[in-house]
Amino acid sequence: MTTHFSRFSSASSAMRAALGVAAGIAAALGLALALSVVFSGAVQAGEPNQHNGVAVKGYDVVAYFKDGRATKGDASITTQYASTTYAFSSVANRDAFLASPQQYLPQFDGFCAYGVTGGYKADVSPEVFTVVNGKLYLNYSAKVGEMWVKDRDALIEKANAKWPDVKKTTKIIR
Repeated sequence: MTTHFSRFSSASSAMRAALGVAAGIAAALGLALALSVVFSGAVQAGEPNQHNGVAVKGYDVVAYFKDGRATKGDASITTQYASTTYAFSSVANRDAFLASPQQYLPQFDGFCAYGVTGGYKADVSPEVFTVVNGKLYLNYSAKVGEMWVKDRDALIEKANAKWPDVKKTTKIIR
């Protein structure tokens, strides 16, 4: 009985090891499947981040600077710039944009600034932003925004260095 038990124990250990390997493979496959779902968005290289043809999910890019807050734009107050529609909360904000679009455009074509530091394009939550030295930086989520502000200046430098390559990519984390 003791010998049989030790054989059973050895077989059980081998089986547990095989199951562990199988679980690891399944986890890796699950991660690959999850990433294929996460990377579901696609854009042409160099195209700004847009939803239904509208930049910054319809938020007013001028309001970030003038009001210091994220303000949803009005669908009836828009303009086209570089093949992208921008919405504004007021005619005055639209006119300010038209006078100097480059002053108000978000950095990294409106993709998550923190994501660019990691070498990828990610969507943004328009409510999570910083304006630094007259430039608008958007981030993916509040948690990502917290990580961004902890080392903001170094991350801006890193994102600026990576952006030329990231800009060429077509996949977006949504």
